[in-house]
Amino acid sequence: MTTLTPEQIHEEVKARYGRLASDFKVELTAANQGGCCGDTVSDGYCGTEFYDVDVSDLPADVTGMSLGCGDPITIAELQPGQTVLDLGSGGGIDCFLAAQRVGPTGHVIGVDMTEAMLEKANRNKEKINADNVEFRYGHIENLPVASDSVDVILSNCVINLSPDKTAVFQEAFRVLRPGGKLAVSDMVTQGSFTPEERADMSRWAGCITGAEDVADYTAWMQAAGFSQISIRDKANPAVELADVPRGDGAARIFSARITAVKL
Repeated sequence: MTTLTPEQIHEEVKARYGRLASDFKVELTAANQGGCCGDTVSDGYCGTEFYDVDVSDLPADVTGMSLGCGDPITIAELQPGQTVLDLGSGGGIDCFLAAQRVGPTGHVIGVDMTEAMLEKANRNKEKINADNVEFRYGHIENLPVASDSVDVILSNCVINLSPDKTAVFQEAFRVLRPGGKLAVSDMVTQGSFTPEERADMSRWAGCITGAEDVADYTAWMQAAGFSQISIRDKANPAVELADVPRGDGAARIFSARITAVKL
């Protein structure tokens, strides 16, 4: 068995999403282009159908590149004038939806490590005249964002791709202002993948075997300093999972709605 290094994971993820951006065809859905986060787990983790907000005014170049697993916009409860940061912004859909809600007095920053995605996002920005949005190159484990400068952090099926989730949450906490909110859609598990499953590069880059147990996810957020942590299965949102003990046995993977606050 070969253990994946952080560098290998970053390069494979970058290569996968670079190909998706470069090969994107507007007439195909994200599912048909093989780009969905969690698309090899089950149907329903891809596209725009899971958004509770209206995306109809965004062009197909934007909505067709929706590769997430949930709707962080709704759980973020954005307000006019806020500064918003999207971790792993891809083609920009969540940045543009956020920009509509924070308005001209607000500001949205998207951070992504894939140059081809940043190029596509900036072309989309010009197409829709999203003047209150900017995109920056960077890793979510080392954000190119000033400390205490952001009101809300979004992310949509990206944190599971990181080889160092502890660093992701530490950085998220650093850049949030006191009172700031984390609003994330991500793939998580109850139970764990085997070392052999974790060593499968394609499944990691496909948003599967990088997913972690909800108990570990909660612990990393708490260690970073977050409070009021909530983790709920998108398919069963009435049940709080943030206080559930670590799962035993094989991993059950699912899309989660995750929120927390920096007090």
